[in-house]
Amino acid sequence: MLLSEKKGLIFGVANGHSIAWAIAQEAAKQGATLGFTYLNEALERRVRPLAESVNSPLIARCDACSDEELDEVFKMVDEQWGGQLDFVVHSIAFAQREDLQGKFLDTSRDGFKTALEVSAYSLVAVAQRAASRMTQGGSLITLTYHGSQQVVPNYNVMGVAKAALEASVRYLANDLGDQNVRVNAVSAGPVKTLSAKGIRGFGDMLKNSADVAPLKRNVEIAEVANTGVFLLSDYSSGITGEVLYVDAGLNTKACV
Repeated sequence: MLLSEKKGLIFGVANGHSIAWAIAQEAAKQGATLGFTYLNEALERRVRPLAESVNSPLIARCDACSDEELDEVFKMVDEQWGGQLDFVVHSIAFAQREDLQGKFLDTSRDGFKTALEVSAYSLVAVAQRAASRMTQGGSLITLTYHGSQQVVPNYNVMGVAKAALEASVRYLANDLGDQNVRVNAVSAGPVKTLSAKGIRGFGDMLKNSADVAPLKRNVEIAEVANTGVFLLSDYSSGITGEVLYVDAGLNTKACV
């Protein structure tokens, strides 16, 4: 199994349809022991049963914008796993609904700050704590989208946040390379998730993407999960600082 005896944290599972959960399921199948975080009580009701279904010994509340709550999660890693941490899946992103409609020009100052802090800086904050516990090397992956590179209608400030996230991946990879800690991003094509529902016109995006992509279809969430687990495993030991597209080839064509 690809992740036998490895221990990893999963940040950002929203429900049973999220990409982070698909990655977690495949990681568990490949032998990993997993810890999960949830943002609040409402999400705990969704996340805890999922985590328990893969026998997770670590399930914790965590707002990734809170240094105190992040510290508590990693304190639990020390207590539960003796400080051993092999990988992290970062799937945290948020923008205010009003900033995902209309023009990017109209983004508020607070909306911009929120999107960048939650969607990009949170990876840095997680990496700061994870790296010191990856004493035998490790892997951090995050999730991005091609709206970071080309204009996608109604993606707006999230596109800017994802561009910052991808730049953070490269800088973190450079900083952590001498510790044999790899940092990469998976850029999935349009997939039906809870966060995708917040993008106006997402249904049309799905249809258009399938028409334009070289494979003439949308990517399956299991394909994204398989790629994520590959990047978490030693099979990807020579890959860091990369954005790996899993989008049926959509990124090679004009933006739709």
